[in-house]
Amino acid sequence: MTTLHYIFDPLCGWCYGAAPLVEAARKVPGLQIAFHGGGMLAGANRRAVTPQWRDYVMPHDHRIASLTGQPFGEPYFDGLLRDTTAVMDSEPPITAALAAEALGGRGLDMTHRIQRAHYEEGRRIADVAVLRELAAEIGLSPEAFDAEYARQAGALTQQHIAASRQWLDRVGGQGFPTFALEDADGRIGMIDIGPWWGRPDQWAQALAQHVGAPAPVDAVGEANGPICGPDGCA
Repeated sequence: MTTLHYIFDPLCGWCYGAAPLVEAARKVPGLQIAFHGGGMLAGANRRAVTPQWRDYVMPHDHRIASLTGQPFGEPYFDGLLRDTTAVMDSEPPITAALAAEALGGRGLDMTHRIQRAHYEEGRRIADVAVLRELAAEIGLSPEAFDAEYARQAGALTQQHIAASRQWLDRVGGQGFPTFALEDADGRIGMIDIGPWWGRPDQWAQALAQHVGAPAPVDAVGEANGPICGPDGCA
């Protein structure tokens, strides 16, 4: 089976912009998705919100919104990004995604709910109480989530982050998000997603053609050239 490796960070705006591409890829028959949380703002890189941070990220966020159509909410722009008591920490939401994955393969569902909570609703996704609420919103038992979150926190999450960074190096990625296709023989090729921003249906059809599967029933349009570059995915 072909695997799409998705190397991301929950606090990466461009990863939020890529969320529709991930959702479209999940509908492609014969394609499995492996997610790798890279810990962009984890550990020593975690940071408090400051006016300088707001001024830095807002132009990027506006560009992401324009290119991808992803919504950024006022509670984020004028709430969270003005709250200098808030902390940007990638590790807790990655732990939450790992917990959701362990509880029934819901890691990507949890990731996308976390992204919406941050970028649309301006919620503090580094707070365990918020993550617990989000887990309940996607249908996970709060008690089961609490237990699995506690198991995944700390060493297991840090091991996952380290392995995700190794994946980034392995496929030649320079940052987040990075996508790579791995075929059944273990051959891996990184995908240039530049042509696919804001075009999830066409992206899904291109992926389906690559894996030899029929396009999802709701995909429209035609693929725009190869998705792994002129040298293919070998």
